[in-house]
Amino acid sequence: MKTSTKNRILEAGAEIIHLKGFYHTGIQEILSAAAVPKGSFYNYFKNKDDFGLQLIDYFVEYYTHLSRNILEDGTIPPLERIRRLLEWFIEFFKSKDYAYGCPIGNLAQEMGDLSPAFRKKLKMALGSIVDIHSRLLAKAQREGELSQSLDVREAARFLISSWHGALVHMKAVKGPEPLENHIRFIFDHVLRP
Repeated sequence: MKTSTKNRILEAGAEIIHLKGFYHTGIQEILSAAAVPKGSFYNYFKNKDDFGLQLIDYFVEYYTHLSRNILEDGTIPPLERIRRLLEWFIEFFKSKDYAYGCPIGNLAQEMGDLSPAFRKKLKMALGSIVDIHSRLLAKAQREGELSQSLDVREAARFLISSWHGALVHMKAVKGPEPLENHIRFIFDHVLRP
């Protein structure tokens, strides 16, 4: 299937911005990586900020795509699906020499205080990721894997926030220990029957 020009620009920009950040990435760098002329950019995006806002949607779709096979596998208990996803991400970050982090988290740190439009879009993006985990935790609760007293929405928010903190720490130590600690703590102390 042929990738549209807009998708090529988003894919190239996503890769570069995920590693370098939004402000440290220029439009020309993205277009060179996508192998498209500069005029093409403005056919699809009003400006760099518009591109960044659309990129957030791209990252959410990408996360959903990456996680779907694990999180929607009905043959695996819900909590085990979450554990497997986190372990999959540890292997992913290992393959990237413990760089990158979460693109949504990175953009939230970089742009959340600077742009109301980015802040609103990032809040929605993080909320959609929390929704995915909240539904899985609710299923685990119904199946007796979790305490009935656990507020699954609050637990999902904590899980995502803690994971983002572990990713920041991972980049500082260039190793998996913060992510492994996150998994141990979450499953030994938070997500209990």
